[in-house]
Amino acid sequence: MEVKEEKEVTWAEAKRILEAKEKEKELGYEQKNALEHLRKFSKLTHKKSQEMLEELDKMERLKDRQKIAIINTMPQDMEDLRVLFANEVTKLSDEDKKKILSIVKKFS
Repeated sequence: MEVKEEKEVTWAEAKRILEAKEKEKELGYEQKNALEHLRKFSKLTHKKSQEMLEELDKMERLKDRQKIAIINTMPQDMEDLRVLFANEVTKLSDEDKKKILSIVKKFS
């Protein structure tokens, strides 16, 4: 198999892609496992994850992969955010963290 493009996507987007492929043909073992996992743990619909991404896009300090991680994990408090950004170079102010948590709460 040849990789044509690599792009980080939300779990909801990955689930949508795999469900579309499942309709076309039988999925491979890894794809079936991934889809099963996504069905269990993806917390948002594709539409809601896109809306949340648009909200997070307004925060200029966040990188795309950080936005995707926020959408996938839906952190509920400052401690969750601290863990999520523990290995990141980007340092967020308390105001930025509160804004992220308010966006998450809006879509929870």
